[in-house]
Amino acid sequence: MNPTWRSEDLPVDPSVGVAGWGRALGRGVPMAIVVFGGLAVLLLLRLIERPISGLRRPVTPYITQGVCKTVFWLIGLDRRVHGRPMKNDGALVANHSSWLDIFALNATDRIYFVSKSEVASWPAIGWLARATGTLFIRRNRKEAHAQNKLFERRLKAGHRLLFFPEGTSSDGARVLPFKATLFQAFFADGLHEKIWIQPVSILYHAPPGEDPRFYGWWGDMDFGSHLLKVLATRKNGAVDVFFHDPVAVKDFDNRKALAACCEEKVRSVFRESAAADAHPDAAIASDQS
Repeated sequence: MNPTWRSEDLPVDPSVGVAGWGRALGRGVPMAIVVFGGLAVLLLLRLIERPISGLRRPVTPYITQGVCKTVFWLIGLDRRVHGRPMKNDGALVANHSSWLDIFALNATDRIYFVSKSEVASWPAIGWLARATGTLFIRRNRKEAHAQNKLFERRLKAGHRLLFFPEGTSSDGARVLPFKATLFQAFFADGLHEKIWIQPVSILYHAPPGEDPRFYGWWGDMDFGSHLLKVLATRKNGAVDVFFHDPVAVKDFDNRKALAACCEEKVRSVFRESAAADAHPDAAIASDQS
């Protein structure tokens, strides 16, 4: 079991106020209509899609992608994509900072998340996750073999799975060590010769004047309060999604080497961002050269 990441230095949530509640309602009501309206359309289409295509989902992922793009537009959070999702068969691995990661990644590519089993019982989020084909797992070594078989089945069906190898979310200011356990599924017979893994970095930028960890959601933070904060802020910030070059599983001797390579690629964006923040004049000069 991977422990939940915690920090004693929690950010102070800004006061919402009357104007903030107005913004939250102005954004939240259309967002709810789009999300749950999209869910209804997806479920209806799935009734047709399932008997024809089985495990494959040739149509409904486009509904999910459209909903997520619309959500970012409604809440005013700028989403910037660097690089491109790979065309190869395989999976993606990303750092995990917030519930917003789900929308940021789904808006960019048609993927299926791998999540801890507890998420399936969460109100609203659990329903959406199940409907969109999320694969729920228990982080128990006794079940590792059975779970690897599930991964194999989904990968062989052409699903592009998304893993959060940190095993928990953080404050968005760091990348936690990657757990190598889930990478073992990629070395199964019949898969490792053709599967590719694409590392993805997700980097949030807080609204002007707010705590840099504004979008981070970790520990025992309440989802409702965090959602309200995002919806109520006068002007939202931005999120950068970096798609790194994919790597072939066959080029690695074992899961630990593969996990270390992917972690290094994801961390590189955070190092570059920290260096730019520390030396903004140098970054500006570089951009102008």
